[in-house]
Amino acid sequence: MSALFIDSNHDDEERRHRLYSGDIFIFSATPTTEALIGLAREMLEKAFAPHDPRAIHEHLTAEDVASILGKTKPAFIHHPECKRLISLIMQERGMDLEKLYFDVPRMRSAYPSHFLSSGIAYAFHPHRDTWYSAPMCQINWWIPIYPLDPENAMGFYPGYFDVPVKNNSEIYNYYEWNTKNRADAAKHVKSDAREQPKPQQELNERSLRYLPPPGGIIAFSGAQLHETVPNTTGVARYSIDFRTVHLDDVVARRGAANMDTRSTGTTMRDYICAADVSRLLPEEVIKLYDDGTETADKVLRFGDRLVAAQ
Repeated sequence: MSALFIDSNHDDEERRHRLYSGDIFIFSATPTTEALIGLAREMLEKAFAPHDPRAIHEHLTAEDVASILGKTKPAFIHHPECKRLISLIMQERGMDLEKLYFDVPRMRSAYPSHFLSSGIAYAFHPHRDTWYSAPMCQINWWIPIYPLDPENAMGFYPGYFDVPVKNNSEIYNYYEWNTKNRADAAKHVKSDAREQPKPQQELNERSLRYLPPPGGIIAFSGAQLHETVPNTTGVARYSIDFRTVHLDDVVARRGAANMDTRSTGTTMRDYICAADVSRLLPEEVIKLYDDGTETADKVLRFGDRLVAAQ
């Protein structure tokens, strides 16, 4: 049975162990997380001015919103202040920044379901991040930018953490997705034909919704089954998320148990060291997770960096 911890004082090693066992952690906002969501709000409100980003669906077409997000979200991802703040946020949680690696922060949006729920504002069905080539030691950090509602939040299925779910994750290869599908996200407005891993069975429980305040954090294992709750409110939801791995766990192959993941490729080339926000995981460590699919013509790191295949 998964446990929920709120503002716990576990050290990083114990917290990671509990996350790998299916527990979920919620942390209150801090001045540093408030600075991160403040940057996100500033960018959103400038992009959608003079309208409130949470009500933009009342003023613009879905095509217009997708076009604006297609510029705003990458600008946020690559903003140097984001990486600096994430390192500070992780330091607040007692992490050794020399051993901590994180990927670039994503800005997410969830509009009323009738408006825009595909492409760059994709409403994720129930899934594990490990179905998308994430390692079993990945930890997710999710931060709301504005107040949440139970009907526009994230949903979790902790009862399935240690229970296999019938799925089609074998269709997903990370390198192929990056090369063929990621760049086209903003083009999918009315529907999204890109095939993605999904449950191939009915889930027999309703998702749980946790509602931290803006700047609060939900931390959970990448193997945790979760979803974008279909937004039935009249308000758009915006959030930030990023993922971390700890070097010791990467090398030792520690992490959550693999219940049902069959995806190929690995996201390991995406992570940068929190101590200097530039150093990548050592190549000899990444190779522990290679499965042969990295020998394609080119490997696309998230962040639009092409590197020659090894």
